[in-house]
Amino acid sequence: MSVRRLCPEQPASFAFTKENEAWAKQLVAKYPAGKQASAVIPLLWRAQEQFDGWLCEPAIRLVGDMLGMAYIRVYEIATFYTMFQLSPVGRKAHVQVCGTTPCMLRGSGDLIAVCKSRIAPKPHELSADGDYSWEEVECLGVCANAPMVQIWKDTYEDLTPELFEKVLDGFADGNPVKPGSQIGRQASSPQGGPTTLTDPALYDGSRAGKREISETATSGEVSLLQTDNSAKPEALSGPRDGKADDLKLISGVGPKLEETLNGLGIYHFDQIASWSKETANWVDTYLSFKGRIEREDWISQAKVLASGGETEFSARKANARDENENEA
Repeated sequence: MSVRRLCPEQPASFAFTKENEAWAKQLVAKYPAGKQASAVIPLLWRAQEQFDGWLCEPAIRLVGDMLGMAYIRVYEIATFYTMFQLSPVGRKAHVQVCGTTPCMLRGSGDLIAVCKSRIAPKPHELSADGDYSWEEVECLGVCANAPMVQIWKDTYEDLTPELFEKVLDGFADGNPVKPGSQIGRQASSPQGGPTTLTDPALYDGSRAGKREISETATSGEVSLLQTDNSAKPEALSGPRDGKADDLKLISGVGPKLEETLNGLGIYHFDQIASWSKETANWVDTYLSFKGRIEREDWISQAKVLASGGETEFSARKANARDENENEA
């Protein structure tokens, strides 16, 4: 990291506005006694915002006094973090051009050339009218949409020199362009739009419906809302006679899936035995591992168990349970 020093020309004094002073006192009061220094970064940031976008030396001393910190400690923080500007910046825009590898490979050098020709030959120099300044910074976290710049709190992405010129024109006219991708990219999706998970049914609830479960609801109090109820299985508000079948005797149903089934109002083998293929598909949307109902053939197993018979799996489970009880 290059050496960072305060600007040689400094104002005589600095004081927070009444609003910022009240905000600062409220913030500092949130920290335990002896830990007020933890508020140093937000206080320095608020001072920078108030003082035309840069941090002056009197503001550093003021923050030190407010937090009971030695001035040198506050100075160390201000000069370490590059988010703090130590000299005057442009009145309309201070441009931070990302020069890290993804942006560099995608043309950040061309953006820097625009800064040099339009703003100033060197970073941290003001433009002739004092409206602009620029600097090259490390990664700003929008690598997928490189190259990009940050101006104040907003990022402008997918830039070409021409698009970057339009961004600067917006600040010159007092009508900044919309932040984000300048080619219409949605978030960080592929250029041209998403290529996967594009089916609207994945997000509109038509495939799986919705469940409403109150914070205190038991599995028997679950209320189901389904857009298409034609395939919905018959649900019970609770097990018959207060005793549910052990659905874990069905191969592929563990404790978690049994809890899920109970939440859907399914407690007995004969309920599962009566499912149609459409009903099984409806229930399948609620399972973590799709296709398990058909793969393990729950319906056939449930028919045997509902008639009082045993499957090979249920017999093994029963024998294992008996052995454990005998050992106990």
